[in-house]
Amino acid sequence: MSFLDKLKETFSRKDDRAIYLSGFKKSKDSLGGALNEMKLKYKGVNDEFLEQLTIVLLEADVGIELADMICEKLRETSKLYVNVTFKWAMNFLIQTMQEIYQETPDKPIVYNENGPTVIFMEGVNGSGKTTTCAKLAAMYQMQGKTVAFAAADTFRAGAIDQLAEWGERLNVPVIKGRENGDPSAVIVDACRYAKEHQIDILLCDTAGRLQNKQGLMNELSKMNRVAAREIEGAPHNTWLVLDATTGQNGLSQAEIFDQATDLSGIILTKMDGTAKGGIIISIKHRLHLPVYFIGLGEQPQDLRPFDLDAYLYSISEDLQDHVG
Repeated sequence: MSFLDKLKETFSRKDDRAIYLSGFKKSKDSLGGALNEMKLKYKGVNDEFLEQLTIVLLEADVGIELADMICEKLRETSKLYVNVTFKWAMNFLIQTMQEIYQETPDKPIVYNENGPTVIFMEGVNGSGKTTTCAKLAAMYQMQGKTVAFAAADTFRAGAIDQLAEWGERLNVPVIKGRENGDPSAVIVDACRYAKEHQIDILLCDTAGRLQNKQGLMNELSKMNRVAAREIEGAPHNTWLVLDATTGQNGLSQAEIFDQATDLSGIILTKMDGTAKGGIIISIKHRLHLPVYFIGLGEQPQDLRPFDLDAYLYSISEDLQDHVG
């Protein structure tokens, strides 16, 4: 059984198949369609084929460094065989993407067994950070956990009100300060509230200004220090929310935040709005950080825990029907 066949068999047993297939439709149509077109002119793993494959991978937002690495690996491995079919090349491609993601093992999400679990949500304005906080809150509530919000994005106009509106809809308490106030003061108040009310999950919506990297670092460092003083080990998780439609620009943002704070994972929003699904592999390769959740739609249930096999099958579904 080929790698693609095994992937299909694994995917067929998953409960959220429809959400993944729908959410990655643009990526699947783009990547699968482009690769299927290459089959028509396939004459082996030669320079022309590898050049075209590099272009396809770049259009999928895999990134130039990684695209070159995949193609060089394909070139060298294909030399070991007398006859390399298009099906073999496609199996090799998708399996290599899996291996690249798995090179750095994912660390599990940390939960505090002795009190509230504090999660810092970071990211630039427009990444979907506040909405993602709401979707995470709904997910944790479904698991029977109590949740509170810290409105620590005190600088973006309307950010506090937006989170407060979500809090009202979800029946989640919102600890907030004044607009343009000190976000660290909000973190202190929220940690104390979470302890006093035995809250399981405290989601902290932080500011996302990148204009001054040193200022960002100082601000985030202060928030980390005050959280740790209030609750041991806090923040237990620091997640960067990235808009998948921004592609390689999002990677640059991620690198700045990673330098400024101790990121533990990534949440990719708006995956359903882009054909550039390869960004997931690029992020893992560059940052060595796990992608914990992906946004595959507007509804709360469309924020899905990231599943590597489901992702790989979803972006290559069309391809699998044409590589026989």
